[in-house]
Amino acid sequence: MHIETFIVGMLQTNCYVANDIQTKEAIIIDPGLDFVSEAQPIVDYIEKLGLKLKYLIDTHGHDDHIKSNRIFQQKYGIPVCIHSLDAAFLQDDTSNAILLEENSHIEFGSETLKVLHTPGHTPGSICLLDNKVIFSGDTLFAYSIGRTDFAEGSPSDMKHSLEKIKHLPDNLVVYPGHGETTLMGEEKMLNPFLVAENSYF
Repeated sequence: MHIETFIVGMLQTNCYVANDIQTKEAIIIDPGLDFVSEAQPIVDYIEKLGLKLKYLIDTHGHDDHIKSNRIFQQKYGIPVCIHSLDAAFLQDDTSNAILLEENSHIEFGSETLKVLHTPGHTPGSICLLDNKVIFSGDTLFAYSIGRTDFAEGSPSDMKHSLEKIKHLPDNLVVYPGHGETTLMGEEKMLNPFLVAENSYF
């Protein structure tokens, strides 16, 4: 799997284009805000490599991650995938949506990403993982986690989600919704929200 990162919007959201190298089937994860000027470099990249887009994946429903859905749907006619508990964030734009659940699978080319339901930042927050990488959305950042103080957030849900994440392999490369990539093993050792004695919840 090849992964390209685009940083979009005022909140510096990480938008990822992941593709199967052999078939050139691809997905977009968290396309960002509704700005054509910011979507254009992503479109240029897709066109330059001749990628065949299959899905848009929203790791959760906040505007800084989903608002460009419309741009890519209109251009490529592909469905949006989002967890069922965050589908309401799409408002009326649900006619072409695929609703995800725990253990759903996203397949493109020979690649498969498994859906891990990780509520806390939002009720329908998800991570996407295979045996090498995890796209963690706004659940897990390098040395931090997503906020839980929004109306739809839940500290108790986040605690349970982090307990689930702590059991994942150390060698996973973490691609978060904001900030730099990291390693799961490093987060287990240095992220204050993941260490066993944390008292943040």
